[in-house]
Amino acid sequence: MGGIVGIYGFSKEWRMARFVYYALLALQHRGQENCGIVTFNGESLSQYKGSGLVDQVFSNQNILDELPGWIGIGSVTSTIEKDSSKIQPVVVWEPLPLALCFDGKILNIKDLVEKEKVNGENEAEILAKIFSLELEQTGNPMEAMVNFMGKIKGAYSLIVLTGKGEMIVGRDPAGIKPLTIGSFGFDYGVVASESCVMDVIGADFKNDVQPGEVYHFDAYSIERKQVLKPNPKFCAFEYVYYARPDSILNGKSIYEVRMKIGEKLAEEHSVNKGEIVLGVPETAIPFAMAYSNKTKTPLGIGFVQTGRRIRSAIKPTEFERIVGVQLKLNPIRAAIAGKKIVLVDDSVVRGTTTKNTVNIMRNRMGAKEVHVRIGSPRLIAQCPFGTDVPPKDELIAVHLNAEEVSKVVGADTFHWLSLKGLVEAIGIPRKNLCLGCFTGKYPQINCKER
Repeated sequence: MGGIVGIYGFSKEWRMARFVYYALLALQHRGQENCGIVTFNGESLSQYKGSGLVDQVFSNQNILDELPGWIGIGSVTSTIEKDSSKIQPVVVWEPLPLALCFDGKILNIKDLVEKEKVNGENEAEILAKIFSLELEQTGNPMEAMVNFMGKIKGAYSLIVLTGKGEMIVGRDPAGIKPLTIGSFGFDYGVVASESCVMDVIGADFKNDVQPGEVYHFDAYSIERKQVLKPNPKFCAFEYVYYARPDSILNGKSIYEVRMKIGEKLAEEHSVNKGEIVLGVPETAIPFAMAYSNKTKTPLGIGFVQTGRRIRSAIKPTEFERIVGVQLKLNPIRAAIAGKKIVLVDDSVVRGTTTKNTVNIMRNRMGAKEVHVRIGSPRLIAQCPFGTDVPPKDELIAVHLNAEEVSKVVGADTFHWLSLKGLVEAIGIPRKNLCLGCFTGKYPQINCKER
């Protein structure tokens, strides 16, 4: 899981590293283990990468000053990399120099290694080497990307910055991973995983990069081409959890979708005579607001965040996830004590953090009742496309029904949103959504259709 950004300035006066830095801050929720920036200054590529949050890695502003250039790409990721050179964007120097970053999962990576005769320690490095070979053979970035996307099978959005100062962007034909495009003034020049980046850096959001579409930027022009036949299968979990509420993905406002999720949750599983609705920050707050409005139950503030906004669900170890929740959310006793609580959350994965939260509300804060409502369907399958969902045997919904989960987590009642309710809230036809983590049935990916 990760977030990517590419910014092409059409004037050498731009200092793009700072824009990329602020763009990565806007995408921090998509990956909190590593980050990096690569820029082009007219002659060569400059890079700086490290493990940690964006403002930790780039804590010294002099670092950004040492990344000259009017073109820049950057990435945040949630995977642990011991070697900083393997952190995205990955830079390769031969046969042709370029940098590559991507969000997603390549399903035929082993076949590519054997067929293309390349090696690497992670998917990004392997993809960068393959694209470098393709670019050397064709001499044309657009043609290279067309050939490249015809070879790879998986879910991806990717950005390449060449050693000649060209930026090439592509999105897989299913569009499982989001990618948006914006502009500074009249020229398209900003590509990012989410549209919130455009707002943060002062660009204008224009549209989504369409599934199977490629953009090529150079100093003189922008070329746009539909290179693979689109077959949209947009990730439903982006709307539930991953994307920021101020983003627009695939033509849908994340905030509006989450408000509709809360309404659907109220229609399906209202709590009789609930006294207060509390949303678990931050994702579930719109769910709770809409639930409150629909049921006419007062909305309260049940938790105060402590420290950084860490997304504990994407932490790599169980210890970090549990401690992360305990550290970041402190319950407000006055909002909870003696009340019949409707606790609204975005999802339940293993159930450990939900159990911990309910236990604190009951035994430490003195809640009279706790009724848990989840703004997504049952998670029953691991994602093969790079979304951070644990293995199937770790998912509580695989083994237990709602009544059993209620007993395990210590709630009075427990309910998930229905699959139908989620699809209706998103407002995209079911045939154009990837719902695999909720159904166990994933779309077939074929990258060679034209």
